[in-house]
Formats: sequence, C-alpha cells, structure tokens
Amino acid sequence: MDMWTYSVVDLGRQVDLTGFEVEAVDGSIGKIDEATYETGQSCVVVDTGFWIFGKKRMLPAGVIDRIDLDDRKVYVNRTKDQIKDAPDWDPDDWRSDKYRQRVGDYYGRS
Repeated sequence: MDMWTYSVVDLGRQVDLTGFEVEAVDGSIGKIDEATYETGQSCVVVDTGFWIFGKKRMLPAGVIDRIDLDDRKVYVNRTKDQIKDAPDWDPDDWRSDKYRQRVGDYYGRS
C-alpha cells in the first residue's frame, strides 16, 4: 500500500475533503483543515480542536478507510491514541520530503 495515495477516493470525481469530520476506529478526532491530492503525496491535515489542545496532525491519505460523502465524514484506520502520539504538524515544513518521511515512518509502524 502506498501511504501517500488515496485508496478510497475516485479521483475522477474530485471531492474537497476540507471541513469533513474525521473518525478514528475509536471515535471522533476533529475536522479536516486542509487536504492535498498530489499523486503519491496526498494527505489531510486534521484540526483536533480541544481533544489534544488544538493541535493539528497530518494523516497520509493511505490511512483513510472510507469516506461518507452524505455525512461528510472520513474514517481512518488508526486509533485516537495513535493519532495523538503522531509527530506534531509543522505548518512551515509539512510539505518537505523530510517531514513526510518522518510522518510516513510513524504511520507505517502504527
């Protein structure tokens, strides 16, 4: 599986995931603040709100299990704790190869 590619989105029908709720396997974790759709580099940035003190987390597109367009929800195959323990989102460096490698390594292990 390619960690940075959507496996559940029909890219022929572009869907903007911004604002969608995100559900981990054990509950809600926040809303998508930003989503990217580049081939082999796709991800979502989730604003966790009060859940982990307003921090954001970047999730590679490959952790998304399914998308409910009607309810505007994205379901990911990770627990809330796995997401909480992920590297902090870096607003200045999140598109760099080094940062993506660190995040990809983390989610690849969990």
